[in-house]
Amino acid sequence: MNLLYLFARFFKIGLFSVGGGYAILPFLFEMADNSGWLTREMVGNMLAVAQSLPGPIGANLSAYTGFHYAGVPAGFTAAIGLTAPSIIIIMIVARTLKAFKGSALVNSLFTGLRPAAAGLLSAACFGAITLSLWNAAAPVWYAYIRWKETLIFLLLFFLIFKFKKHPIIYIIAAGAVGVILKL
Repeated sequence: MNLLYLFARFFKIGLFSVGGGYAILPFLFEMADNSGWLTREMVGNMLAVAQSLPGPIGANLSAYTGFHYAGVPAGFTAAIGLTAPSIIIIMIVARTLKAFKGSALVNSLFTGLRPAAAGLLSAACFGAITLSLWNAAAPVWYAYIRWKETLIFLLLFFLIFKFKKHPIIYIIAAGAVGVILKL
């Protein structure tokens, strides 16, 4: 895969992933299913790394994917390819929105995008949870569920709603537990 193909692939993802960084996960899962150089497990690991880094998750995921495939130039190319459609669309919309600010058609368009964004985010959430807690390649039926990860997930879920502390505390705690348990 050359850099132009990588740019075009992530440009398409950036063009159709409405709803933020998590919305690119279904596209990355599809890329993992159809390419030999990326697996669903790698997407899950990339998501874990991208969430703990500063910056937009989508840009982090795309840069990490490109870097994994072909190094630093591919990382930059993938990140630029992902963000270019947003920049272009925002520039066009900003220029034309003033003229159509009170238009019912424009308001309907933005209202119609909300369910699409909700669907993409729901698919990303389900995919991330399934990838983290389910092991489809397990040799025996009782190993299909990743028990350690599931217990950590349930414990963190409980702690978040019970104590309502700052999210960074839970991120650091989950990372420490993952390192200790070698997950």
